[in-house]
Amino acid sequence: MATSRSSKNPVQDGLDSRSLSYADDVIPAVEAVRTAREQAVLSGAPALSNGACATLTVLAEAVDARAVVEIGTSTGASGLAFFAGMNEHGILTSIDAQTQWQVQARRAFADEGIPTRRFRLIPGSPLDVLNNLRDGAYDIVFINGDKLEYAEYLAQAQRLLRPGGLAVLNDVLWRNKVADPANEEDEALIIRETLAAAIEDETLTNAMLPVGEGLLVAVKAR
Repeated sequence: MATSRSSKNPVQDGLDSRSLSYADDVIPAVEAVRTAREQAVLSGAPALSNGACATLTVLAEAVDARAVVEIGTSTGASGLAFFAGMNEHGILTSIDAQTQWQVQARRAFADEGIPTRRFRLIPGSPLDVLNNLRDGAYDIVFINGDKLEYAEYLAQAQRLLRPGGLAVLNDVLWRNKVADPANEEDEALIIRETLAAAIEDETLTNAMLPVGEGLLVAVKAR
């Protein structure tokens, strides 16, 4: 009896690490974003993956973002990714407790010719700063700060977003720890709790994207 083609070459269920890496890197990063990512690595700052940066650009363009808040400036890669997709008059508000990273981000923005009127780099505790931002005034809130404060960041994002706005949470698969139910480290527990809160919230429509270390994209109800 002839052996079927499918039995000779069985299809593996799910994507392997090679496919996931390919998906994360197949869209080429613009030079400025790539340089900022490299600078983050050298500075010990959080470094977004190529796929995560590309996703931020797509989301900003999809909603014609005019007002974006990011929690976690790092060295500017995420900000540059947003600028690549935002409305040409859009303004980025970026918060980070690490002022030395914001200095590098400011330099990266200047090198790209982005006018200073289009960004606010605010040093300090994100939760303190977020309390001073206006309700319902933002198209996107990007969460890339202290994992132990993710639940509070999400609550603030829901207040700050306009109807139809996007909350984007980075690192929601955090070092392969979140998907492991046996892992009870504080970061993994808090991220799981935050994901559960987003999923159970009827005012949010959610999708998880396996780029970088995972992005949750949540749309606020219109």
